[in-house]
Amino acid sequence: MTSTTAYTLLVFLSPSAIVPSPSEKTYRTSRNPSKRLSLPSIHDPASVDLTVVIPAYNETERLPSMFSTTLAHLEAMRTAQASRTYEVLVVDDGSSDGTAELALKLGLEYAESEVRVVALEKNVGKGGAVRHGMLHGRGRRLLMVDADGASRFEDLELLWKAMDEIAPKEEAAVVVGSRAHLVKTEAVVKRSLLRNVLMYGLHTILRIVGVGHIRDTQCGFKLFTRRAAQQIFPYQHLATWIFDVELLLLAKQLAMPVAEVPIEWHEVSGSKLHVVADSLQMLRDLLVLRANHLLGRWKVHPPTLK
Repeated sequence: MTSTTAYTLLVFLSPSAIVPSPSEKTYRTSRNPSKRLSLPSIHDPASVDLTVVIPAYNETERLPSMFSTTLAHLEAMRTAQASRTYEVLVVDDGSSDGTAELALKLGLEYAESEVRVVALEKNVGKGGAVRHGMLHGRGRRLLMVDADGASRFEDLELLWKAMDEIAPKEEAAVVVGSRAHLVKTEAVVKRSLLRNVLMYGLHTILRIVGVGHIRDTQCGFKLFTRRAAQQIFPYQHLATWIFDVELLLLAKQLAMPVAEVPIEWHEVSGSKLHVVADSLQMLRDLLVLRANHLLGRWKVHPPTLK
């Protein structure tokens, strides 16, 4: 294969830029679900302490339990001495089961909460939904969390404390929840042999890609300062399952501090992950990611000094 052919193949395999439609630049609220309002930008000043971004694709079965736990904790922290203001931003990733309407309904159960729902017109992938939410969050810190409720939401406080330590002045930084300490516990051992073999294979490849210093890249529980979100998410290209690796690689290239914090996690049925097919796609996307960075097609721009 010639270098020209290889480059052409890389261009063909690389995802196209995601361009939001006019409706995807708007949101609805539980308080006034019929009215569409314009989404803010991540580059605007923060107006709440925390944005919780929940990517959701056909999650009518798992969302109610997750919402209950999440909103209860957020409300407890808002009314406690911490007085932490927040918003919840649900990004419906082209669902066909009424996920967006359910999220609006669930938000009504917490009168004091700020629940915003964005509906993407078609399914772009979990990474694309997270990116969309992060680019339009209002928080000085932004948390991405899976809609399945597998991560114990109260462990946000562990991530928050770690962020206080590595970014005391809200510098660009990332804290990732980690399940690495659970590898030999029942939570992971009870997984299928194939899934565990693929997990170990993925970790080997990640070391080659350049994020082997993070023991658990795929946990869907990550906290970003606003500055980190401003510098990372505009340059995210991958919308598929492996997008977490790209986020961490971008953080590494920008020399951001990244802390990894053990959290409690349990398997939840109903996963949208198809182990073999999606693992092959992850491998392909990792190769595409690495090649684009090595060839300079995908670049991250360090923040300009003011």
